[in-house]
Amino acid sequence: MVFERQKEAFFGGHNKQLVAASGSQYSCEVGSAKFYALCAFGGLLSCGITHTAVVPLDLVKCRIQVDPDKYKSLGNGFKVSVKEGGMKALTLGWAPTFIGYSMQGVGKFGFYEAFKNLYSGLLGEENTYTYRTSMYLAASASAEFFADIFLCPMESVKVRIQTTPGWSQTLREGAPRIWAEEGINGFYKGLAPLWARQIPYTMMKFACFERTVEILYKYVVPKPRSDCTKGEQLIVTFIAGYIAGVFCAIVSHPADSIVSKLNANPGGGVVSAAKELGLAGMWKGLFPRIIMIGTLTALQWFIYDSVKVAFRLPRPPPPEMPESLKRKLAAAES
Repeated sequence: MVFERQKEAFFGGHNKQLVAASGSQYSCEVGSAKFYALCAFGGLLSCGITHTAVVPLDLVKCRIQVDPDKYKSLGNGFKVSVKEGGMKALTLGWAPTFIGYSMQGVGKFGFYEAFKNLYSGLLGEENTYTYRTSMYLAASASAEFFADIFLCPMESVKVRIQTTPGWSQTLREGAPRIWAEEGINGFYKGLAPLWARQIPYTMMKFACFERTVEILYKYVVPKPRSDCTKGEQLIVTFIAGYIAGVFCAIVSHPADSIVSKLNANPGGGVVSAAKELGLAGMWKGLFPRIIMIGTLTALQWFIYDSVKVAFRLPRPPPPEMPESLKRKLAAAES
């Protein structure tokens, strides 16, 4: 009985009326295999494209975190990097970035939709609305747990390419080198600090985005979402994504610094990396990361929502209080 309830929740049985009422407006039902596959594809595009586009900024940010004495600021970091390796040096690590973050996007967005449907179905309509922020946090944390397992090997290669002088310069050389020298542990030694960085980041990214969209439509946008054009809705998506991205960068930055330091020093551990950085060192590179993550998050949500529009996937409006809950509250007040 419990299994059947979980199965129905995962495959979106409670959401099917949203699609049934819309006729041919949507290409599939919420919770169908096609829905999850296209959401995963949207995540692949949104994360792979955006992270690869900001590789130069990411490279300088990582170098500031690992060697702040040499790379003193964002501008200085670009200047020193170009002076030593030319403009080509700013593209170091693009291949593991594209592959790693594309795979992470599959897990981050695709699994988020799955866990959100699952938890919503288990909670029921009224509890889903009442505890929606907690549901967003739980669903995003669950999704990111798996997404980081996909990302970690490529992240390990990327950081070493970008921050270790004299190390391999390409994924083709770097991945076999880590395998030969350290085995599988070399690819996953940074998984725990990656979880520490990415899970809080993703929880903030999704929960803050969902609630910001809700607030924007309620207090800022002068008309209901149903009356907005697709273009206007995507603008709201971009703005909400940028706001969420700023908070994401701040919440996850100390762990991000530890990950960079850990991957740049293969022999070290999490505790030793944290001690070496110190409290102040963990916040080095925050400004470029706010710029990078704010822009990334906004573009990722914009691309992801655009994929949903292009493939005519269901895009439910911001949640509203169920009528049954309104009646209960009215009865309690009377």
